[in-house]
Formats: sequence, C-alpha cells, structure tokens
Amino acid sequence: MQLIDGKATAKAIKAEIAEEVKNMLAAGKRPPHLAAVLVGHDGGSETYVAYKIKDCEEVGFRSSLVRFEDNVTETELLERIDRLNSDKELDGFIVQLPLPDHISAQKIIEAIDPAKDVDGFHPVNVGKMVIGLPSFTSATPMGIVELLKRYGIETSGKNCVIVGRSNIVGRPLSILMSQKSINATVTVAHSRTKELKRVCADADILIAALGAPEFIKSDMVKDGAVVIDVGTTRVKSNETKSGFRLKGDVDYGSVAPKCSFITPVPGGVGPMTRVSLLLNTLKAASG
Repeated sequence: MQLIDGKATAKAIKAEIAEEVKNMLAAGKRPPHLAAVLVGHDGGSETYVAYKIKDCEEVGFRSSLVRFEDNVTETELLERIDRLNSDKELDGFIVQLPLPDHISAQKIIEAIDPAKDVDGFHPVNVGKMVIGLPSFTSATPMGIVELLKRYGIETSGKNCVIVGRSNIVGRPLSILMSQKSINATVTVAHSRTKELKRVCADADILIAALGAPEFIKSDMVKDGAVVIDVGTTRVKSNETKSGFRLKGDVDYGSVAPKCSFITPVPGGVGPMTRVSLLLNTLKAASG
C-alpha cells in the first residue's frame, strides 16, 4: 500500500507556482490577485478562507478578503459581486459557501463573471468543462485528477466508481475521469444505487465523496484498488486537544491494507483542493 500524500504534492505545486510568479514580476507584470467573499462567521468557512489567504502569501499572490455579516441582503451581495467583476486589478474571486438561507447560492454563483470564476462553479465553466473546452475546473475534482497523474496511477480503461453526485465534486469529477486524457470507465453511485457494496467492490479506482464518516468498509473495496477519500467530517474525539478530529468517508484502518494507493484524511485531497484554486487564479492572471 502506498500513501498518496496530498500535502507534499501541494507543496511541490506551490513551489512551481511561486517560480511562475517570480517570472511574471521579472517581466514587469503584477502578481495574480485573488479575493474571497465571506458572509457571516461560520467556523469552517473562516478557517478555510484563512488558509486560502495564507496560501496566496506563500506563492506571492496578492489576496483580498471581503467580509459581510450574515444579515447582508442578497441585493447588497450582488452589487458587490458586480464591482468585483469590474475590478481590472482582480484576476479571480470566490464566494465562500455555504451562504445564509435568505441568499440564493445559485443566483450568486451565476452573477460571477465566468472569466473570474476560479472556483469553477459558474454554468459557463461547467458547460465548457463537460465538452472539453478550456475552462476553470472546480478545485476538488481538479486536485484529484492532478494527484492521480503525479503518482503515475493508470486510469485508461480502469473501472472508476464515484460515490456521491454533488455538483461540486461527484458530477464534475465523473466528466473529467471519462475524458480522453484519462479514459476511465465511470460509474456514479449514490444513496439510491442498488447493490452499492458490489458496485464499489468492482472498482479499480474508488472515490468516496458522500460526506458520511467511515461509510466505505473493507468489504466494499477489492484488493489492489486505488482509493481516494474526499470526506472531511468533524467528529467528536477524546484523543485531540480540540475535542474534534477529521474523519474521511473511508474506514481507513480496515481499507488501507487492501489498497495499492490511498489518500489519508487529513493530508490527502484537502491540500490539493486549495492548491487547485491557486492554479486557477494563476491561469486567470495569465489569461
């Protein structure tokens, strides 16, 4: 069993990005500029945005944080997005999800200029990705594909099962994995899939993205499979100072011995999601 180290891979990619930024500056260009829009004070969102700002500093990007209280109106948020769209000094921005219930996340996503949509959520970017045109790909699927490539994992003709059909991970990842550059045969499984255990056990590459801690057990994984764990659920723990720990969707202890490759939680897909956002921003700045 070989561990797929997302943290080390992301560090290597950051070094590559930092070198590219140095080249941009040497050529008289400004550094890439990423902004994050944060509504309210959700703990997970606060942490994630702080990481994004730190990542920008590490690679030489300029970063901005736009804060709103959770009582901001949808109209006010849309007005600010319009201003960000028009800012010629800004290459890309993200609106951190989730948003308060009184704001339509889809309306907000569709208001973002596709050319600055470095999260890759806008329907224009999703549509371009589906038919193989240049686009911004959502960060988690992009990071997973990059991990597979950098670890030299064979995908052509392989049976890939993705458990989860979200618009952020499962659906776009299924398209990427079936494209000609990867050539996997893809099954998207979900809560209504019949004989889910058997479907998973047939996978050469099993990707768990359903948000259910330790759902994937050893009897759902065949010997020698590649297992990618997208899950990151905070659960109570007496073993940590915080009283919580992150759990993936895979029961790592029982599954890992059966795998050829497996991602840990934390330190697997998570760091690659963050670095993919940087890659998209660099692409927007170079554009």
